[in-house]
Amino acid sequence: MTVARRRQQPIAAARRARKRSPVRRGMRVLGAVSLGILTASGIGHAVLGHMDDRLARVDAFAGMKNRPNPTKGTNFLLVGTDVRRGLTAAQRTALRLGGEPCDCTDTMMLAHLSRDGRRVSVVALPRDSYAELPRPGKLKWAWGVGGPSLAVSTVEKMTGIKVDHYAEFDFGSFMKTVDRIGGVDLCFAQPLRDPLTGLDLPAGTVRADGGTALRYVRSGHFPGSPDLPRMQNQQRFLAALVRRVTDIGLLQNPVKLDQVARAALGSVRADRQTKPDDLIALATGLRGGFGARSVEFASVPVDATPFRVQGVGTTLRWDVKGAGRIFDALREDRPLTGPDGGPLATPSPSAPEPEQVDVPPKSIRVQVNNGTTVNGLGARVDKELRRLGFRTTGAPGNTVRHDAEYTVIHYDPGWDRSAKALGTALPYAELRAVSGLGSTLRITVGADYDGVTPVRAGEPDPPAAPPVELPPARGDRVACG
Repeated sequence: MTVARRRQQPIAAARRARKRSPVRRGMRVLGAVSLGILTASGIGHAVLGHMDDRLARVDAFAGMKNRPNPTKGTNFLLVGTDVRRGLTAAQRTALRLGGEPCDCTDTMMLAHLSRDGRRVSVVALPRDSYAELPRPGKLKWAWGVGGPSLAVSTVEKMTGIKVDHYAEFDFGSFMKTVDRIGGVDLCFAQPLRDPLTGLDLPAGTVRADGGTALRYVRSGHFPGSPDLPRMQNQQRFLAALVRRVTDIGLLQNPVKLDQVARAALGSVRADRQTKPDDLIALATGLRGGFGARSVEFASVPVDATPFRVQGVGTTLRWDVKGAGRIFDALREDRPLTGPDGGPLATPSPSAPEPEQVDVPPKSIRVQVNNGTTVNGLGARVDKELRRLGFRTTGAPGNTVRHDAEYTVIHYDPGWDRSAKALGTALPYAELRAVSGLGSTLRITVGADYDGVTPVRAGEPDPPAAPPVELPPARGDRVACG
């Protein structure tokens, strides 16, 4: 389908995805990462260099302006589309692939190759993420609305990460890749059954062929966020794939590697600038061989409460702080995991939560007077209180004497609630009632001045539910399901 045709019927076609069973979310892009893994460790250029002509091409960066600055490493946008080329009717039935394919992406992953080539960070982008296309919509619709270039530009705007290479994959490449390496070993702490995908596996270690692996990465149900366990399954699969490739010595077998690469590349569409060398570079140059310790997985954390948009439906909004930490790390070429392979420690909040007061600061008039010998202290206090919202006079004065040891708030008894609110912002200050002062509270700043405490009026906000996320994990730390 051409981009022009997509633009003629963007939303209607994309929305057909909502009519399909939710079990088809998030599997095709696994073929993308699978190929990256299979082509990424000491592979000779002679094996894949002749396959350049086999890569179908798309113009993924057409007309793009005002793009983010390049990062220190290399970034690949890996896209799984709902395309079923090469699957027979029997295969579609066995895999529970009923209904019509949608004009959308099932999954997107951002893979970051560190500058030194020793680390690959794979970040799953939830497909139902709220996005501006430019109209409000879902991230998965970007490809159907404007083709690869809109998918790339939308991801760049949402992440602040410049995409260097783009690749699309489908069901067929995923299954063929797994079958060509003789299957992948998956382990389970308990039996795993999912009637929606037809998955039925016993506890213990199972050698999964392409069809079984596809069912596994499609499986999972979690109330309110069905993609969470599915993304966890994908992490486990990719970690198992890395182990399998290493264990069978595929990277030292040019003949077998050529067969696997041909199977995977048969359904790939890449941007015009991407060469086989770039796919090799996705995880190559690890100086000592590819291994699970070199790959780390994460998903963008989302708000626990779904975000409903009129005309769009339920979407997922990213947790701003959590997503920011992930993309800041990629931008700065830093790992997502700590030395032990687990998530990095969450930084402490940079600012304290405001204290609750009964009277809004904007309704409290304040005159600041400096009672010390510190030049400019009155002006500083005036400015800090104004920053908190208090109505300072903006004309701080000085007391006759300059030996005040303690900060004092003088107030008229009729404005005692205002005095308590100001005292909350200056918790070390002494409150002194003085009749006849009127509505303006007067502060004498003493030598004990120790800054201000943020305050706000009104009912406190209810505690926010923690974001829904899969904590970043290194490949060798991804446990059995």
